[in-house]
Amino acid sequence: MSHKMMVSDYALDPAYVVKNFDDILTPALLVYPDIIESNIDRTLHLLDGNADRWRAHIKTSKLAFTLKMLIARGVKNFKCATTLELLTACESGAADVLFAYPTVGANARRVREIAAQFPEIKISVLAENEDQIRQWQGSRLGIFIDINPGMNRTGIEESRAADIQTLVETIAKSGLVFRGLHYYDGHHGALSEPERLTAAHFGYDRLMAIISVLESAGHKVQEVITAGTPTFPASLAYPGFRDASARFVHRISPGTVVYGDATMLSQLPTAYGYKPAVLVAARVVSHPRPTIVTCDGGHKAVSADAGVPTCIALGHPELTGIGPSEEHLPLTVKEGAEPPPVGEVLYLLPRHICPTVNLFDHALIIRNGAIESVERVTARGRENPALLHGENRELTHTAAR
Repeated sequence: MSHKMMVSDYALDPAYVVKNFDDILTPALLVYPDIIESNIDRTLHLLDGNADRWRAHIKTSKLAFTLKMLIARGVKNFKCATTLELLTACESGAADVLFAYPTVGANARRVREIAAQFPEIKISVLAENEDQIRQWQGSRLGIFIDINPGMNRTGIEESRAADIQTLVETIAKSGLVFRGLHYYDGHHGALSEPERLTAAHFGYDRLMAIISVLESAGHKVQEVITAGTPTFPASLAYPGFRDASARFVHRISPGTVVYGDATMLSQLPTAYGYKPAVLVAARVVSHPRPTIVTCDGGHKAVSADAGVPTCIALGHPELTGIGPSEEHLPLTVKEGAEPPPVGEVLYLLPRHICPTVNLFDHALIIRNGAIESVERVTARGRENPALLHGENRELTHTAAR
């Protein structure tokens, strides 16, 4: 991993320090727009300046504030996983949004409702079977076939090219528009290079074979979506995508690159130049033992889904997080090191930023060491589950009074 920065190497850059913390409640979500701008620009540079090739996943960004920054730089294609994220993207000025999650029942009706509310925005959904396709009949929604690349989370297996062709034909028979193929290979993130590149390219070869089958049957594949953050470099390096512009539009869909986290920084080449743009500020609240300090950065503030340690305390290489509880994050102190005093502010870099952002109602926008504004985490959580028509609509109104 000599070409990548280890997270333990991260010092506390003075640009992250908030000059007057006395009146700030902790834990707090700190968002640094200057670094977000830099991360967006670096991503666009890797895409040869072509913002249209980026279908950014907004499960990371969450804030309308951030989406508008992306849109201002020409990024107008997005994907999302909740109806609240879809609504936020549409309200923020997106041009094209893929609802990249299997959608059925009331959730599907809500997607239809949002699509009707924003008729000028191109909205698409995923499907992996005929029932999922037929539920969209009579709508203007585009359909992407969701391919399972071996992650075994959603989608139809790559080996079933004939069945995929049948689904494309079902889309046409249902009076709907076939938009393309969606292929998320995030499971390769657990591999080190060059194994990750090899595994990803093997999958892309199989994906291209599916495309050839569809094209031979007379079906136009408009768009192919690959790669979250871990396989972003692999997608950039795959010759089949670079050489296929006459056949289809290839878009990549990383989301974490906008904010960055400790996992991403250990996976992507240092030369890419990404930096953390969102941190969690926590205060040391206890010294329960000489070798342990505790801060208020428990798993209700820093997501624990990526494992322990949940984060890195920037500027404190002597501290290592151990198992958090809801409000408490204990950290061990390296032998011989001086522990930070009670009351000191720690700047925590999460291992997984996406669910961490989802834990906060508000974000502090930090520029030049000061709070520039307070922004709502617009797409946090989910919409009211009783949001649809009829009696449920009345329940929603009653709850709001």
